[in-house]
Amino acid sequence: MTRPVYVHDLDALTGHARAIRAALPPGVELLYAMKANPEPDVLRTLAPVVDGFETASRGELRRLTEVLPGRPAAAYAGPGKTGADLAAALASGVARIHVESPAELRRLGTLAVAGGTPARVLLRVNLPLDAPGASLVMGGRPSPFGMDPAEAVACARRPPDGVEVRGVHVHLASGLDGPLAATVAEHVVRWSVNEVGAREIDVGGGMAVDYGAPAARFDWAGYGRALGGLLDAYPGVRLRVEPGRSVTVYCGAYLTEVIDVKRSHGEWFAVVAGGTHHLRTPAAKGHPQPFTVHPRHGGDGPRTDGGPVTVVGQLCTPKDVLSRSTDAGPVGVGDVLVFAMAGAYAWNISHRDFLLHEPPEFRTGDPHRIAAGWAARPPGR
Repeated sequence: MTRPVYVHDLDALTGHARAIRAALPPGVELLYAMKANPEPDVLRTLAPVVDGFETASRGELRRLTEVLPGRPAAAYAGPGKTGADLAAALASGVARIHVESPAELRRLGTLAVAGGTPARVLLRVNLPLDAPGASLVMGGRPSPFGMDPAEAVACARRPPDGVEVRGVHVHLASGLDGPLAATVAEHVVRWSVNEVGAREIDVGGGMAVDYGAPAARFDWAGYGRALGGLLDAYPGVRLRVEPGRSVTVYCGAYLTEVIDVKRSHGEWFAVVAGGTHHLRTPAAKGHPQPFTVHPRHGGDGPRTDGGPVTVVGQLCTPKDVLSRSTDAGPVGVGDVLVFAMAGAYAWNISHRDFLLHEPPEFRTGDPHRIAAGWAARPPGR
């Protein structure tokens, strides 16, 4: 078998999600941002644990309906919503629509009045906050996301017919560590209550994930304590968080086989089946994807000397780099590599049609057990 395979460890996902839920106070709702990983098995596994699902397209609404019928989305977000998008959100019974601009709010109101269905919304606000150390900044500066604070205040005070403004949504950045995420949440809640009188506040997601330290985790316990303090300070306010990557990233792995090993101008390269058209994450984020090696039993093909190695895929571009490692040890033809932290923004963001290679397979279970069984077979089988 040389065809790559994604493996989702659903038991690990359940345990991790339950730990997150346990770290958050009862007054904080936990939504899962489907954009991170919309695989059906992932959604079914999370359904009993999370309070709801955040969607950002009609496709995600359809996927949620197909996988979990009778479970409407808790939120529908994203810029550039068309009339068809807004109509679909209303028709599917989305609990809260996150509105990005005054114009979008007016269009939504017109649709709500015409359909006789009130639109319950949170206003997405681009607050002028700094997020030092964040990996991806989406607010606090000129941005296509959300509306300026003064616009949001005006919309909250004078919403169009058909619209009920229930509160505020703010997602300023990704890659926030625990203390920074808590600081951002405190600023968001204070502004939302004082300026808008919000009773529902979604402080977003963006919890940090460190691909260079696969064992590290976001400080959910500390963050939960900080949110609990906000609930005490602002009684009657309902808080929501909507993590995605930090929930599912650790439950997924991408397994593939080494098909060639070569030395070029003094540097080792391992060429694997598949590549970044299956696992776009390292190219998109600019990091080496962490991996471990399961040596092929009885393998006698070319092998690196155990020094630095660059792992590349099958695409006709020098950018098809999955990882660079100085401590992986020897890597040989037929070995099975397990790329960890492939449970979020992985297959679903990949340029899968480039060169029209076969897609990966998908399985559930323990990725290292599956890799060990793969490595025990003769090469190519």
